[in-house]
Amino acid sequence: MRQYIIRRLLQMIPTIVGISLIIFLIFALAPGDPITANMDPHMSVERKQELRAMYHLDQSKPTQYYYWVKELVTKGSLGESMYYQKPVSQVMKDFIPNSFYLSLASLVLGVLIAVPIGVVSATKQYSLFDKVFTIFALIGISIPSFFFGLLLIKWFGVDLKILPFSGMTTAGSHYTGFGYFLDVVKHMLLPLIVLTLGSVAGWMRYTRSSMLEVIRQDFIRTARAKGLKEKVVIYKHALRNALIPVITLLGFSIPGLFSGATLTESIFNWPGIGPVQLAAVNSRDYYLLMGTNLMLAILTLLGNLLADVAYALVDPRIRLK
Repeated sequence: MRQYIIRRLLQMIPTIVGISLIIFLIFALAPGDPITANMDPHMSVERKQELRAMYHLDQSKPTQYYYWVKELVTKGSLGESMYYQKPVSQVMKDFIPNSFYLSLASLVLGVLIAVPIGVVSATKQYSLFDKVFTIFALIGISIPSFFFGLLLIKWFGVDLKILPFSGMTTAGSHYTGFGYFLDVVKHMLLPLIVLTLGSVAGWMRYTRSSMLEVIRQDFIRTARAKGLKEKVVIYKHALRNALIPVITLLGFSIPGLFSGATLTESIFNWPGIGPVQLAAVNSRDYYLLMGTNLMLAILTLLGNLLADVAYALVDPRIRLK
């Protein structure tokens, strides 16, 4: 397995180079530039030219890509954000952890709630339990996150006034230690409910569909014919095989932990990377956009690798060579 992982990591290098080129071309060919979008109307022509020269915007596109890659390889720098006036890596360091905490909590809760419900729904197909949670899943998938978020703000924040609905901490507070943790959790509850609803609905449907496919296969009938207990058949034999597509989705969920939920974070004024990327689009902050998208592309490749490795751990029939 070690050789397989090393080989896959080496294969990622040309893929990442190609992805970086595509990302650069997409933003470099877009109309406008950071100087124009963030320009002071009273700025002199000489100052405009000085700024364009500083960020190599007066050079050709291949030259701009060369400087960007050179900074990345030699200094580990993704450039400087013109909107925030600080290095892109520092902007990502300031905002990505906030999105990560929220997204990770949503993912963990979604999987822990959805997988058992999906298994029971599959084993009790067309029962009242299955019908109720099927309706719940359809509602969770269909309802827009921004609409559900606004409803929660009205119910719990405005009408009942029992939960905060803006920001990550209470304004003007000086909590430390456990008090700070509780304050963050209170502010996290409403956006967490919004994200978890859609997460539970999706994971439950995937688990149910996968389990229905597995429990109808011949080896499950054979296990039952041998006299094995139903719990052993379902949770030891069927579930392990049904988890393979779920693991695939978990692998591809890794980038989502760092990309942020733009709509939900904007509605609840959560200081995550989602609103930051939206502001970067509006301000033509291409270095920030290129940095975040390159990071997400690398995480997608790593998530795919982790999913492939996890296959061998779940299904003994799969061997990595």
